[in-house]
Amino acid sequence: MKKKICVVTGTRAEYGILKPLIDKLNKDKDLELQLIVTGSHLSPEFGMTYKFIEEDGYNIDEKIEILLSSDSSVGISKSMGLTLISLSESYERLKPDMLIILGDRYETFSAMAAASVAKIPVVHLHGGELTEGAFDDAFRHSMTKMAYLHFAATEEYRQRVIQLGEQPDRVFNLGALGVENVLNMNLSTKEELEKEFNIKLKNYIVVVFHPVTLEKNTSEDQFKDLLEVLDENKELSVVFIKGNADTDGRIINSMIDEYVEKNKKRAYSFISLPVEKYLSFLKNSKALVGNSSSGIAEVPSFKIGTINIGDRQKGRQCAESVIHCGAKKEEIREAFDKLNSEVFQKNLDKVKNPYEGENTSEKMVKIIKETLIKKEIDLKKKFYNIKVDNN
Repeated sequence: MKKKICVVTGTRAEYGILKPLIDKLNKDKDLELQLIVTGSHLSPEFGMTYKFIEEDGYNIDEKIEILLSSDSSVGISKSMGLTLISLSESYERLKPDMLIILGDRYETFSAMAAASVAKIPVVHLHGGELTEGAFDDAFRHSMTKMAYLHFAATEEYRQRVIQLGEQPDRVFNLGALGVENVLNMNLSTKEELEKEFNIKLKNYIVVVFHPVTLEKNTSEDQFKDLLEVLDENKELSVVFIKGNADTDGRIINSMIDEYVEKNKKRAYSFISLPVEKYLSFLKNSKALVGNSSSGIAEVPSFKIGTINIGDRQKGRQCAESVIHCGAKKEEIREAFDKLNSEVFQKNLDKVKNPYEGENTSEKMVKIIKETLIKKEIDLKKKFYNIKVDNN
């Protein structure tokens, strides 16, 4: 009997990262891949990105709609409740032997909670990381305590998962799956992108900016300051990738629409892109600007810069190509000055990405299979205590 491995995905970015792992699970003769698709994947407002999954040739076992029309804190909380109820029913129908859940978002937190009650062992990816400006931080660490296997992206994060009481022999540092995409995917040239999307790129940056969910009503002011700095750099074209279904996310997306309308010759926006196209835009750009985790984990492998604005990603381990700045206009302006400096650009070729692993997805599948087939899984986890020297 094949072991049933169920992958839960709620956003386009998450699926893009998971894609190499999904592909290997789907091709493995000992495993049966199951896919549960939820969240913004099923929303017209966010691009109906479940279609990307189907276009890649994968069968979707369950489509679970959980998004409400509101992106307020109440709306997000209600979506979490819908996820918990709906996923518990999906698990009962599919009866997976193991789940794979990535990251720290509210929908994956609820998916993990439902799995814990259903007594399904979970593989958690990207545990141990820090995002001090987002409530994702608390979700991620809570998910660590509900997970059985842990695939961390760096050794620092592996140690933090162990610090949270997880058994070291079930915590692995294998690198980030998203970097595997950067290293292995066949990406488009700038000329190919211009032709496909009928745009003119020249010298351009990619902007991905999400709300800082632990701050109240800062999204509009912060993004306004960024747009004003972009107006000061008119020699740059701008490719905006709109945000996911976060609290106050619609404010930012509306501001993007207004900016693109006023700057049609140099600014372009996309609700969503397949991972190959998103990475192609990054590869050919000067930098990623905003506060996306991809600017921390994946972009350094392209040997281009990242301007990381504000506190959303605060606490993450970073390559030297990441320029951190505050969210005020003057601070963002200084970050652009550093990005454009000859010294910074010259040193980009020497950058080492701490998130780069080797054969990451292949190693993940091997560990998953060994755990399911050769080992007895005991969900009664013991807390691993770190010895503290009191002297």
